Amino acid sequence: MTWQKTSHIFTKIALKPLHTNLFNIVFLSFFLSLGCGTIYSQDIKKKKNAIGAVKQPDTSNKTITDTIKLDTVKTKKTFLDGKVRYVAKDYARIDQKNKKITLYNEAELYYKDIELKSGIIVLDYAKDEVYAGRIKDSTGAFTQYPNFKQGQNEVEPDSIRFNFKTKKALIWNSRTEQGEFKIKASITKKENDSVYFLKGARFTTSQNVDNPEYYFRTSKVKFIPGKKVITGLTNMVIADVPTPIALPFAYFPMTEESRSGIIIPSYNDSNTRGFSLQNLGYYFALSDNYDLTVLGDYYTNGSYAMRFESSYAKRYRYRGNVNIRYENLISSERGYPDYSKQTIYNIQWTHSRDSKSSPNSNFSASVNMGSSKYFQQSINQINVGSSLNNTLSSSVSYSKTFNTVPQVRTAITATHSQNTQTEEINMTLPSLEASVDRIYPFVGKDGVKKGFIKNINLQYNLSGKNSITTTDSLFFKPEMFDNALLGLKHSIPISTNFKIFKYISASASANYDEVWYNKTTNRYYDSEASTVVNETVKGFDAFRTYSFSSSLGTTIYGTFNFGDTKKIQAIRHVLRPSVSYSYTPSFEKYYDTYAMDATGKLADYTRFEGGIYGAPGKSNSNIIGFDLSNTFEAKVTDKDSTKTDPKKMMLLNNLNFSTSYNFNADGKTTLAWQPVRVSGGTQLFDSKMSVNFGATLNPYALDSSNRVINEFNINNGGSLFRLTSANLTMNYSVSSKDFTEKKNTQSVRNGGREDDLFGTNVDLNDSRKSQFNSESDSENVITEFFKSKIPWDMTLAYSLTYGNASRENEIIGNSIMVSVNADITPKWKGGISTGYDFVQKGITFTQLRFERDLLSWRMDFNWTPLGQYSNWNFFIGIKSGILSDIKYNKRSATNL
Repeated sequence: MTWQKTSHIFTKIALKPLHTNLFNIVFLSFFLSLGCGTIYSQDIKKKKNAIGAVKQPDTSNKTITDTIKLDTVKTKKTFLDGKVRYVAKDYARIDQKNKKITLYNEAELYYKDIELKSGIIVLDYAKDEVYAGRIKDSTGAFTQYPNFKQGQNEVEPDSIRFNFKTKKALIWNSRTEQGEFKIKASITKKENDSVYFLKGARFTTSQNVDNPEYYFRTSKVKFIPGKKVITGLTNMVIADVPTPIALPFAYFPMTEESRSGIIIPSYNDSNTRGFSLQNLGYYFALSDNYDLTVLGDYYTNGSYAMRFESSYAKRYRYRGNVNIRYENLISSERGYPDYSKQTIYNIQWTHSRDSKSSPNSNFSASVNMGSSKYFQQSINQINVGSSLNNTLSSSVSYSKTFNTVPQVRTAITATHSQNTQTEEINMTLPSLEASVDRIYPFVGKDGVKKGFIKNINLQYNLSGKNSITTTDSLFFKPEMFDNALLGLKHSIPISTNFKIFKYISASASANYDEVWYNKTTNRYYDSEASTVVNETVKGFDAFRTYSFSSSLGTTIYGTFNFGDTKKIQAIRHVLRPSVSYSYTPSFEKYYDTYAMDATGKLADYTRFEGGIYGAPGKSNSNIIGFDLSNTFEAKVTDKDSTKTDPKKMMLLNNLNFSTSYNFNADGKTTLAWQPVRVSGGTQLFDSKMSVNFGATLNPYALDSSNRVINEFNINNGGSLFRLTSANLTMNYSVSSKDFTEKKNTQSVRNGGREDDLFGTNVDLNDSRKSQFNSESDSENVITEFFKSKIPWDMTLAYSLTYGNASRENEIIGNSIMVSVNADITPKWKGGISTGYDFVQKGITFTQLRFERDLLSWRMDFNWTPLGQYSNWNFFIGIKSGILSDIKYNKRSATNL
């Protein structure tokens, strides 16, 4: 601050306190306030008090009285009605004669909500104006451009003139940002705090407003900060070359709040449907909590599509979105042999609830249902990963916990599972689950659960289902409910666990089940129709079953030491053997007989057949099971010589063997020993590669017809076991950043994969988003020399399946798939997904994708050259959401 110059002026005027010079009195009041940085209207009254003791009988008393009369509030009020602060690096010069203050070099001035920084600032307090401009450095180049900030608005011009009283301003070569727009104008007139008029303006979303790759040029602009921009004749300029794209006027909303508006469509053409307008619609900004987007497509052959997309959220409560898609597809023309007409639809809904909003209850939804062929035939979805998936699934659930003693938990769930190949749909509308916490009736007051008796506990579980099985053609029709199955199951498990000989864990349990049905089956032979009739009997019926089970298990640790000087110092082997036994008695009392044919041959059946919870078993189940789990871990010398402790390395995450023996097997329909199932898995290369394998070993031999017989294979001249099947899968994922992020969330939501092995998901509704999982634009800058380590990622998957159940001894499946994405240059990205099937001897799904970052624009090309899903898509457009309708999108329609 220039305190020294101000104090000198003050001293000079103080020597003449009784002079009647009006200029000196006003000047004194002004600079006393300016030097202190604050000015108030009461300061004038203070002057009266300071000169008040003038009752002496001389002429100066009258003069003073006259001065007071002149210095009233009727005098023209200066602009300084608020706190003023200023500072300059070189000097702050005050010109009393011209009533100006000049601040030079890194000058700053603060007044009310106004902040002004510049190379030079000239304050004209006679006209209530301030001027700010650039200065030249030692090389003659302009530097220290003005920066004018008022409230939330900020302008960076070449120079500015501002009137403090009228709040009007003239700004030369202003640069400002409003939302995603960056605006530069040769002359800007600030009418008031809310209206600006611009002349010779250009606005862009480019980061460099002085040298943008594109901009909109217009001669006249009315600009209301935070609300809107209205322009006259507007012309689009790309690389400083005017284009034919022009509008007689333009309107751009600038508010940060969502606004309703029309969505501009794109033009396309199809070989089978003709010309089209796609993605024409309207966006409804309904409130801060939810919105709605309505989109539509229309083809000249009569095909059309409608899409409704809505997102909703309430902070700390819930969030979700809903997508409803409907398409009426007509191929070719009526009368031609390839003419077809069909309707497809898809409904997606996700909902999640914040656990803090209600700790004892929760509601969630994940829905993906609709036509089985939607993703194969949709005109607005290219999603091969979803197309190859055979299942669509949905779940909507509500759960609540009652904090009673014991605690009670309930859950109501509606589920949906749909096979897109068979078009069969299975639903539960709804299912009910309820349970009461475990009760330990023999635990004492000390609460210690130790031993066989004290560990005895029981529980109550209730399960209810309303199951519906239907097809695509009957979905949402009354007929889908005709074969609905309804049931209720009560279950009371009783269990205990204890130790035997300190090292063996033992458990024993018994289970009681009671099942209720609302309809059963009566089966008989109709002699007139010569057929067996299954008659549905409506009415309540129930059956009750019980079973027993027990198990023994332990853990054995073994360590093989090789010495501290060896690279592999030790191998640790952990074995977890277990033996289980289960017994379920026969419930023949629920079985009846019926005549199979006219001869009177009888067969057994139960009226509970086909029930949602099954039927009681007729034969005893008396099975003992054997399981052996293995884990192998090694201690190796660390490559880092500064570390003294060995490094742990997992050799095999698991190696499991399992089989069982049925004491009640008859040797004909059932065999005593079940095949031995072997499975295992491990991770290699710092967990970047996962390897899983499995095999099935059958101890029984085959006869000449390749049927399994009740004779051990080793007794039939073979080995101890027959290898009937085996499988191996390997997945290797690596990148320059080790795949720290997941991708393709929309593809997963549609039912596809997280990786790119079946290509990326291409949503044709909005192509502005990158297909690559790239960093933000601010981090993806062009450097003088491109990095030698190119950013990239790769996913490799290999699958091998062997079959020998009936001596076929062949490789059933053998394929490899790979997906690679890389930054070819700082602004070019490329990717490929492909593979090869060694059994079918052909290339699997292949997709090529390229993308060019054009700073404010984005261009990409996506091409699937082979197969029934062959297509290509080209897009170029502005990244900014506010200008998302400025684009060119062209794609093939070979598979549509």
